[in-house]
Amino acid sequence: MTSHSISMASTILLHHSPHRFLSNFQLCSFNNGFPTARKPNSTVSTSENTLRPVKSLVETSSFPLFQEPQIVETTSEMNLADPDFYKIGYVRSFRAYGVEFREGPDGFGVFASKDIEPLRRARMIMEIPLELMLTISKRLPWMFFPDIVPVGHPIFDIINSTDPKTDWDLRLACLLLLAFDQEDNFWQLYGDFLPSADECTSLLLATEEDLLELQDESLELTMREQQHRCLEFWEKNWHSAAPLKIKRLARDPKIFMWAASIAQTRCINMEMRIGALIQDANVLVPYADMLNHSFQPNCFFHWRFKDRMLEVMINPGSRIKKGEEMTVNYLSGQQNNIFMQRFGFSSAVNPWDAICFSGDSRIHLDTFLSVFNITGLRQEYYYNSKSAKEGDSFVDGAVIAAARTLPTWSDRDVPIIPSVERKAAKELQEQCHEILAKYPTTAKQDQQILDATEDGRRTLEAAIKYRLHRKLFIGKVIDALEIYQDRILF
Repeated sequence: MTSHSISMASTILLHHSPHRFLSNFQLCSFNNGFPTARKPNSTVSTSENTLRPVKSLVETSSFPLFQEPQIVETTSEMNLADPDFYKIGYVRSFRAYGVEFREGPDGFGVFASKDIEPLRRARMIMEIPLELMLTISKRLPWMFFPDIVPVGHPIFDIINSTDPKTDWDLRLACLLLLAFDQEDNFWQLYGDFLPSADECTSLLLATEEDLLELQDESLELTMREQQHRCLEFWEKNWHSAAPLKIKRLARDPKIFMWAASIAQTRCINMEMRIGALIQDANVLVPYADMLNHSFQPNCFFHWRFKDRMLEVMINPGSRIKKGEEMTVNYLSGQQNNIFMQRFGFSSAVNPWDAICFSGDSRIHLDTFLSVFNITGLRQEYYYNSKSAKEGDSFVDGAVIAAARTLPTWSDRDVPIIPSVERKAAKELQEQCHEILAKYPTTAKQDQQILDATEDGRRTLEAAIKYRLHRKLFIGKVIDALEIYQDRILF
C-alpha cells in the first residue's frame, strides 16, 4: 500500500472485546490536514530491534463531534479498480458500502462514493469474512483460521521452527506462499492485485545503493540485518534437499523476500474471538489492506465475533464528502524511521517525529503552545483552529512534533523573560542548522534528484523521500522557533 498517500505499531495492543469498537487512531483532532500515505506497494522495530505486527488502538477520538475535517479530493490519476477486484470477493461474502476502490501510480486507495453525514455512532463501510483472511496465532500451539495447512505438510515444520516472539512475519509469509499454491484458494485471485516486487517500497527489497541513499546509518544497519534474517531463513528451509512441495513455493529468495514484505506491510495484529476461543493472531485481511495511512484517519477496525467478520467502521462524528479518501492510522506514536522500516514510506508532517537536542537550552512550553494555538495533553496535542487567525496555515504535524521534541521548561508561577527565551530559541535553531549541515545533500538538492528521477526503483525513491522529509521537518522546527521569537510579548 507509498509515501505521499499509503496500506497499515503502536505499543498498545488491539483488544477485540466482543462489545467494543476498536479505534485505530489516536491523533484525530488536527484541523490542519495531514497528507495520507498511499498503501506501500511494499515494512517496525521495537526497542529490542524486533519487528512487530501493527496493532490497532482502543482509544476514543478527541475529534469534536460534527467538526468538519479537511477534504482530500480524489486525484485525476486514480482510476476505478478492475471490476474483477470486487467480483472475486463479492461471491465469497465480502461486502462494501458507500465506497469505491481506485488504483493509481502509487497503488490502491478506498474513497467515498457518496456524501456521508456525521452520526453519533460508527457506521460500517466494509465487512470481510474470516474465510477470506490468512490468520495464524501469535503463540504456540500454532492455529490457523481458516486452517489451510494440510495434515503432514512440511510447511508446518518450517513454521514450527520459527521464533514465536520475533518471526511473525516469516510465518505469515510462509502461509501466504502456501495459499498461492493451493488450487481454488481466494488468494490465488487476490494476489493479482497485490504489488509486484518492482512496485514495492519495502526496504526488505532495497539494494545496497538504495540503503546508502537513506543517509541514516542506524536505519541502514537495521534493514541489512532484516534482509539477512529473511535470506538466512530461506536458505535454511529452501535448500536442495527440500521437498518439491516446498521448493515450488519460493524457488528464488526474492520471492520469499517479497512475501515477507507483503506480510510486514499488510498485517493486522488483533485479538480474535472465535466461538469460546480467544486468540491473539497475525492476520492478512483482503480489501481492508487497501486502506491507506493518515495521521488524521476517518476509519477503524472492529471484530464482529458472532459471524466472524472484520468490519471497517467510520469514526463517529465524521463528515465525509464524495471522493474523500477513507484512511486508518497504521502506527501510533512512531517516528519516520519506524514507518520506513515497516512500510517503506515517511512523512514530513509526522506529529511523532523527534530531534535529539543537546545542551541546556530550553523554551517555555506553555508559551510555545499558546503561540501556535496547540492544546490538549502531551500525547494528544492538536491544533485549535478556532482560536487561530483566519488564513493561518503554518501549523501542521511537524509543528505538533516540535512541541513534543523541543526541550522545554514549565512553571506556571514563574513568568518568562523574553530575552532569555529568545536566546534559548536561537541556540536551539543553531543546533538544528548543525544537524542539517551534517547531511551530504540539502533538501533542495534532494527534491531536484526526485524531480529528475523518472521510472526509477520504488525503493530508491522512498529512500530519497525519507531523507528529504527529515530535512523538511528540521527546517519546519527552525521556522517555528523563528515565529516563536517574533511573537513573544515584552
